[in-house]
Amino acid sequence: MGKLFGTDGVRGVANKELTPDLAFRLGQAGAYVLSKEHPHPRIVIGKDTRISGDMLEAALIAGICSVGADVLRVGVLPTPGIAYLTRTLKASAGVVISASHNPVQDNGIKFFSSTGYKLPDAVEEEIEDLVHSHEKPWAIPVGSEIGRVIEIQDAQRRYMDFLKGTVGSLAGIKVVYDGSNGAASHVGPQVLRELGVEVIPLSVTPDGININAGCGSTHPEVLQQAVIEHKADLGLANDGDADRLIAVDENGEIVDGDFIMVICALALKAKGQLMEDSVVVTVMSNLGLHIALKEAGIRVYETQVGDRYVMEELLKTGARLGGEQSGHIIFLDHNTTGDGLLTALQLLAVLKEQGKPISKLAAKMQRLPQVLINVRVKDKKKAMENPYVFQKVEEVKRFLGERGRVLVRSSGTESLVRVMVEGQDHEQLMGLAQSVVDIIKREEL
Repeated sequence: MGKLFGTDGVRGVANKELTPDLAFRLGQAGAYVLSKEHPHPRIVIGKDTRISGDMLEAALIAGICSVGADVLRVGVLPTPGIAYLTRTLKASAGVVISASHNPVQDNGIKFFSSTGYKLPDAVEEEIEDLVHSHEKPWAIPVGSEIGRVIEIQDAQRRYMDFLKGTVGSLAGIKVVYDGSNGAASHVGPQVLRELGVEVIPLSVTPDGININAGCGSTHPEVLQQAVIEHKADLGLANDGDADRLIAVDENGEIVDGDFIMVICALALKAKGQLMEDSVVVTVMSNLGLHIALKEAGIRVYETQVGDRYVMEELLKTGARLGGEQSGHIIFLDHNTTGDGLLTALQLLAVLKEQGKPISKLAAKMQRLPQVLINVRVKDKKKAMENPYVFQKVEEVKRFLGERGRVLVRSSGTESLVRVMVEGQDHEQLMGLAQSVVDIIKREEL
């Protein structure tokens, strides 16, 4: 068995790689490690809408209860909602069953600490060691000491009320909302309507199989068309677990996480509310973001890819806003993880306050051409360490000089290597990116 935890929990094909047996052992080990400080631990469990969620939830619950911990079951709820409830219900930990934007056959298990933050590497390693080990250091309770399941009936209502409390009325805005047939399919349109937004819903009828299928933040094409057809002010798309947001302007153009961060950072700075006058982004953010924020006197901190690393840098620097181009955006004054619905409300609040179309607000940043190609590989580590790949990357770097950059990284959740090249000329960038991709593919043979 290889390394379990990636950048966003344990991922795999459900019932093949991520089996009920593995979920049971993760439940036992996670409950033991995360509940050491609690005499009678309680662990929140929630999930997205994919068909394998019930199976993995049952196995996790069995593992958790078997070591004497109680489960607070919240049902289908966005990942950030589970983080919020873990904190506010004063639980010992939280568990999310979701593979985020991945296709339906995948699923995942990720943990939150009692404070609602994702686990540090050291704690994940301790859980992983216990899963791999044949030893079971926990007591085996019997009788009244076995854990039980407690249903949290008002989980969605609690999360929606929290979201609504972060903004004022948003009446007068017309939005096409794409829920990706995922965890926010109900709460997304509902919270928007309760704040006065006129909502045209898309992909909010999950059937267990259609999550992320040609919809949501990774497939915004239908949303782009719908915004134009309905003459909406903008479109909003979450992914399957609603921890990310991609927007579409009134003209049908994509407004990704970089643009959203620029819009929100500039608005917060103008009101004197941008802590440390700083924003945290990853190495994947467009150079245009760096230029726009630096011109406004905002410092930009850069981390490796993964919202957990963005969070670490936020806590280290004292900044309160950070995120990724993909739409994982953290408003640390409000929640402890990326929150697609929270981000949507903050963005809508800026539109309402400034009375300008989103295209005008997004124009504060000029995107430099950027090419991203995903290469499916058999062995990510082998591909990343290949000397011929390294040699080609260095060659492209020398060619671009200060006019651009190249970044090659492995996905934390899929068997992919991502090749990103950024610069002035899109056609040239395509050729440069493809030259790196060709080497990766050649070395796979």
